[in-house]
Amino acid sequence: MPLFPFGHGLSYTTFEYSGLSISPDTIGAAATSTVRARVKNTGTRAGDEVVQLYIRDLLASVARPVSQLAGFARITLARGEEKEVAFTLGPAQLSLIDRDLRRLVEPGQFRITVGASSEDIRLRGLLTVR
Repeated sequence: MPLFPFGHGLSYTTFEYSGLSISPDTIGAAATSTVRARVKNTGTRAGDEVVQLYIRDLLASVARPVSQLAGFARITLARGEEKEVAFTLGPAQLSLIDRDLRRLVEPGQFRITVGASSEDIRLRGLLTVR
């Protein structure tokens, strides 16, 4: 068993996550959606944060990871500073290899989570693929 979760890191400051938006929240299999979140340095000194985006296919025809890293962004924030981080989700992140070894995006819902590590999830939302 691993000693630390994926993405674990230490900082000399603290960060607050807010304002998750998924736009559009319903897309076609070939379309893209933008996931945005705001991160604020709530500590007493400047620091770096690696914001991580994870997805989970809630119902797939083949086994999928429970939590799959779909993007990350390293940001530097001064004390009290806030920034918006944006990620694009599309076929490259949402596709799977089906039983016939074809790459495709299946319709359904994807749980979208954003946080500081795989176990430190701060924001949650849903993306629907039609």
